[in-house]
Amino acid sequence: MKIWAVLAGLPALLVLCLTSEAAAQTDSTPPGPPFDQAAAIADLKKFIAGKEDQPAVDLFNNIQQYKGVTAGRFLRIMEFGFTVALGVDCTHCHKPGAWDSDEKPTKQIAREMSAMLNAINNDYLKKIPNLRSTNPQVNCTTCHRGQRRPALELPSAAPARPPR
Repeated sequence: MKIWAVLAGLPALLVLCLTSEAAAQTDSTPPGPPFDQAAAIADLKKFIAGKEDQPAVDLFNNIQQYKGVTAGRFLRIMEFGFTVALGVDCTHCHKPGAWDSDEKPTKQIAREMSAMLNAINNDYLKKIPNLRSTNPQVNCTTCHRGQRRPALELPSAAPARPPR
């Protein structure tokens, strides 16, 4: 099976994430006081203290992805898997203090991107012959590289040196 046959079946969301319209998605929330990411995460860690190993769905409302993970792992996914991978803070997808709100469209985009990653990792990569990894995976960083907008172009190459 050729790689193009596998890639042809990728969800339309992958194409959407590569378009400038999706990349230009902005938050229309008016600016308020600066968001303190460290304080918000510290508060959430206090909230789950002693319950880190309980299912996240038992402690947080409106979890639609990552239903099978613990509360501690869920916070790490949010803190490192999304904020670091996309170079954003919690307010990119959440309204502070109303974490379960679906008010921001970026939250649904993140859910759909997570579903896309699951499909790529569980369905498509496993069908590509000759991969040298027993468990090939992609994640948010694969495309985003610490930027809100996916990396769509390679950096300029250095001029080629003449052969010696």
